[in-house]
Amino acid sequence: MSSPRQTWRQYASGVLRPGPANGDGISGHDRPPGISIVLAFIGSLLAFGMAVQSIYTAYFGAFEPTLHRGVSLGICAVIAVFANIHLNRRPRFSGRLGTLAGLFDLVLVAIIIAGIASLLSYYEDINESIIDYTFTDQVLALGAMLALIILSQRFFGLPLSLFAVLCLVYVFFGQDLPSFLRHAGSGLSQVTEALWYSTQGIFGMPTGIVLQIIFIFIVFGAVLQHTGAGDAMMRLSLHVSRRSRAGPAHAAIVSSAVFGSMSGSVTANVVGTGTITIPMVRKRGFPAPFAGGLEAAASTGGQILPPVMGAAAFLMAELAGVSYLTVVTAALIPGLFFYFSLFVFAALEARRLDMKTRDGSEDQELTRADWVNAIMFIAPIVGIVVTLVMGYSPAFAGFWGTVLAIIFSFINPEIRRRPIRIVEALVKGGVSGAELMVGVAVIGIVFGLINLSGVGLQIAILLSGFAGDSLFVALVVAALACLVLGMGMPTLPAYLIIVLVMSPSFREFDVPVLAMHFFVFYFGVLSAVTPPVALAAFAAAPIAGAGPIETGLAAMKLSIVGFVVPFVAVYEPSILFVGGVDPLSLVLVCGRLALSVWLLTTALIGFEAGKLAPWQRVLRAGAGAAILFPAPEYQLAALGVSLALLLPAVVSLLKPFTEKSVR
Repeated sequence: MSSPRQTWRQYASGVLRPGPANGDGISGHDRPPGISIVLAFIGSLLAFGMAVQSIYTAYFGAFEPTLHRGVSLGICAVIAVFANIHLNRRPRFSGRLGTLAGLFDLVLVAIIIAGIASLLSYYEDINESIIDYTFTDQVLALGAMLALIILSQRFFGLPLSLFAVLCLVYVFFGQDLPSFLRHAGSGLSQVTEALWYSTQGIFGMPTGIVLQIIFIFIVFGAVLQHTGAGDAMMRLSLHVSRRSRAGPAHAAIVSSAVFGSMSGSVTANVVGTGTITIPMVRKRGFPAPFAGGLEAAASTGGQILPPVMGAAAFLMAELAGVSYLTVVTAALIPGLFFYFSLFVFAALEARRLDMKTRDGSEDQELTRADWVNAIMFIAPIVGIVVTLVMGYSPAFAGFWGTVLAIIFSFINPEIRRRPIRIVEALVKGGVSGAELMVGVAVIGIVFGLINLSGVGLQIAILLSGFAGDSLFVALVVAALACLVLGMGMPTLPAYLIIVLVMSPSFREFDVPVLAMHFFVFYFGVLSAVTPPVALAAFAAAPIAGAGPIETGLAAMKLSIVGFVVPFVAVYEPSILFVGGVDPLSLVLVCGRLALSVWLLTTALIGFEAGKLAPWQRVLRAGAGAAILFPAPEYQLAALGVSLALLLPAVVSLLKPFTEKSVR
């Protein structure tokens, strides 16, 4: 029988450290067991506490902003560092070097806590008095900011941390730059007062939104994922798609869409659902890059699918100044078209590979237990939607979604046998939320520096000068910038940093606010499937047994509609239900978009009723793009070409029916 110490070690290892598949960092055995146990205990306890406080805050409301955000960030930094040690995210260290690396982590935490202690000593007067901060206060604040930037690199890669460092250099030395980038420059006192000792920088709006709204949905997603709701949903998805040619591919699309919308993490969704779906898709006969790319695309698309959109819907509502229902209504048609295109891709690929539909003997019928287990994920989602429709806040909806997920998780006999799994789920949610808080704190640095230096206006002027009067050129440049800025970052940090940097550029062209947010959000999301830094594809590739770049290219091809829809949203905002919507105009836009989806997917697959010649694929791609142009002459020409291209396939499909009628 294992001792309590061994039991705790196994529990802490399970909560704070993944399996060998992710083993790219420090092994727990590189440190003395006693220290590992203490760190695991502290990290788990604090993560559980942050999860519980998110539930409390969602119901009762937030505390005083500076106090709440400051204390929470300090706790999250501790969680992130201790989880970092156990999550094997560092390069391999051993012996004395490993000890030094661990000490460096503790120094980073100490610097951040010292900076926050300095902040909290002034918090009652920050927003009401002019304070003369000492040089020591300023150095502590700058040190804490640099420590947060270093930590962000651990979790979100080099792009975010490098961008933050460049912003710091820019704000300190902007007076020495060329004229088009020059600004007056700022001293240490100005920078630290704007970024640290205020609610405009690190402890400003982005951090507040995460604590008040996003954190509870991260916890909600963790509870759903780790209490068995995913297994029930997977069986339902397989049952629904059992008679289609693509079978498991369509099931993968459905399950990844639902959990992608809830989880808020593309890579976590790929690993969570992909370990089940990708092998099934491969077994059905699909190539490895296609199987991995399909899972990556479907998991990524969950972030643009209502009702939760990985919690981005609530963030967008706050930033755009509109209601949550406005955001999810706007996201509905684009999200459905994205998944419609994935279904078409999977069906066409199955036909191209000459897969046969399955007969009834292969069906795995659902049992009564399966239908009962389905309540585990249906009830919380319904609870969230109903609460929001009744007019309550998103945070309150997240509270009820999480509570219902915990209550209905006891349907699962595994939870009844081992209720500690709920605690483990809350700890995992706390760890994920803590890591996000570190990244959002760094985005707060960028946010404050943009306001302090006025660089947002400079970027807008540069983009306007480059694009001239062409909105299309401006959109292409902005799309490329969004893909670059979003590479290597999860959805929420990517969206935040992109919208803060790029939003002033769109005001020059009178783009509707919501259309602008959707444009940058879509391209921020799609950076997860855009090589060379395609996080979703890199997560799916080893499961599929394919190379990461070829998986990324497959995912990018499968996500083609996601690259097209943002342009449509800007030129045809009726698809987002923005402004006065003419029903006939909306129907025509949806019709053109549906035709474009078919033309583009068949062009990229190279198959329709039969194999397509290269010239047919080129014509289809051109017509699929041209039919979405805002100029009527292009639309009519593309429609004529489309009908000519599709006519042989229509005749081929109708031929069996006409022959029967003749007989």
